[in-house]
Amino acid sequence: MSIEAHGPGLLQEVKMADQSLLSESALGWSIFALVFLVILSFSWVYIRKYQSRQESEVISTITAICALAIALITSALLPVDIFLVSYMKHPNGTYKEWAEHNETRGQIEDTVLYAYYSLYSILLFCVFLWIPFVYFYYEEKDDDNINKCSQVKNALKYTIGFIIVCAALLLIGAFVPLEAPPNQNGTQWEKMQYLFEELGNNHGVPALSFSISSLTLIGMLAVITYRAYGMSVLPLNLIKGTRSVVYERLENTEDIEEVENQMEKIKAKCEDGRPLSSRDRRNLQEFEDKLQILLGIFFILFALLFVVALFISNLDKALHSAGITSGFMVFGTNLTNPLNELLLTLQPVFPLDYVLITVITMYFVFTSMAGIRNMGIWFFWIRLYKIRPKRTRPQALLFLCMILLLIVLHTSFMIYSLAPQYVMYGSQNYLLQSPMPPGNNTTWTTKTCDADAPQDECTVTRSYLFLHKFWFFSTIYYFGNWVFIGVFLIGLLVSCCKGKKSVIEGEVEADDSDMSEDEYVH
Repeated sequence: MSIEAHGPGLLQEVKMADQSLLSESALGWSIFALVFLVILSFSWVYIRKYQSRQESEVISTITAICALAIALITSALLPVDIFLVSYMKHPNGTYKEWAEHNETRGQIEDTVLYAYYSLYSILLFCVFLWIPFVYFYYEEKDDDNINKCSQVKNALKYTIGFIIVCAALLLIGAFVPLEAPPNQNGTQWEKMQYLFEELGNNHGVPALSFSISSLTLIGMLAVITYRAYGMSVLPLNLIKGTRSVVYERLENTEDIEEVENQMEKIKAKCEDGRPLSSRDRRNLQEFEDKLQILLGIFFILFALLFVVALFISNLDKALHSAGITSGFMVFGTNLTNPLNELLLTLQPVFPLDYVLITVITMYFVFTSMAGIRNMGIWFFWIRLYKIRPKRTRPQALLFLCMILLLIVLHTSFMIYSLAPQYVMYGSQNYLLQSPMPPGNNTTWTTKTCDADAPQDECTVTRSYLFLHKFWFFSTIYYFGNWVFIGVFLIGLLVSCCKGKKSVIEGEVEADDSDMSEDEYVH
C-alpha cells in the first residue's frame, strides 16, 4: 500500500522526517566542505614555507601539498562521522523519526564509509606510488648524464617494490579470517570459498583496513620519535629563548591581549618612515619575548593535558579491559577522562567538538614538526636531511610530507585512545529496561552508549569499525601509548636540562653536505 493511501498526515510526517534528515546531514557535510578549503590553503602555505627557493620543483611541491591535504582531510572526516551517528538519537535515548528505520541509518553510514573508502584509497596511492615515484625521479635527476626517459624508467623500477608491498598488505587483509569458518570439518576448498564470500560481503573493508592500519604502525613510530619530543621541546624553547626577567614579570595568560596592543602601538610609530628609538626597540623586544613565553606556557599545559588524558585511558584499559586478545577493549566508563568528557559535552553543540578536534590535530602537526626540525630526518645513525624554512630540498620535502602523512594518519587512533567513548558513539544514549519485581510497571533508564551497549540500540561510527577490524593492531597501539608517554617524559627532562637554543642552531652547520652554498645566503 502506498504512503498516499494512509492519508495526508502520514505523508506530511514522512516529508518532515526527510527534511530533518537532509538538514542535519547537510550541516555536517557543509562544515566538512569549509574545513576542506581551509586545509588546502594551510597545506599550500605550510609546504611553501619550507621548500627551497633555489631547488624548488613544481611536481614535488604539488605532491607534498596534495598528500598532506588528503591526510588532514581524512582526519577531518572523524567529527562528521561522530556528528551523524549522534544526531540519529534524541538525548533521552530514542531514535529520531527519520532514523527509526535501519535502511535510513544504513544510507547515512554508507555515505561516510564511501568517503573513507575514497580518502584511504588515495592515501595508499600517495604512499605506495605517487610519492615514491616523484622521490626517485628527483634522485635520478641529480645524475647529469641521464636523460628523461631513463629517469622515468629508473624511478618506476624502484617504485615497483612499494607497489608489491601494497599488494601484499591488501591480500593479507583480504584473506586473514576475522572469524573462524562455520564448518571447521569442511574441505580446504570450502574454507577458501568461505573466505571469498566474506570478502564480497565486507566489500573489501578488511583489505583496506589492514593496509591503513599497517601504515599507522609506521606512523606510531614517527609519533613516538618526533611528536613526543616535539611536545616538550617546542614550549620549552619558547620559554627559555627569552630573558628571565620577563618570565619573572609574567603573571598570567590574560596579559596576551595587552601585550599585543602594546606591540601594535610601538610598531605604529614607525609606519610613517621614522626609525624606532632604542627605547621603543627594547620595549618591542620585551613584549615579543613576553608573548613567546605565554605561547610556551599554553603549549606545555596543552601537552600535560594530553599526556594525562592518555595515561588515564591506558590505565583504564590496564585495569578494566577485556584483555590483550580483545585489543584492550573497555566496557563501560570506569575512570573519568577529562578530554573524553569535554568532547562529549561539546558534541551536542556542533561544531564545537569539530573545532577542538581541529585544534588537537593542528597541535599534533606543529609539535611533530618541531621534533622533526630539531632532530632532522635520520635512517638509524645516518642523518639524511635537515628541514629548514625556505631551504628544504625536493627530496627532503617529500620525506617530510611522508612522515607528516603517517603521523596525521595515526591521529584518528590517538584520538580514540584519548576519548574512546566519544570516537565510538559520540553523544548517543540508549534506554535500558530496569529489572522490577513481578506486578510492577516496567521502568526505563537512559544510559550513555559504550562498548557494553546492545548493538541495535547504539550505532558505532564508521571510523571505529574501519580502523579496528584487527584486535592485534589495537594491542600494539596500547603498548605504543605507554612508550609515547615515557619518551615524552624523557624529552621533557632533556629539554629542561638543556640551555637556551642558539638562534642559528640547526640552520647553518659545517657539515651541511646536503645543501648548496647558495642555500646559506639569507
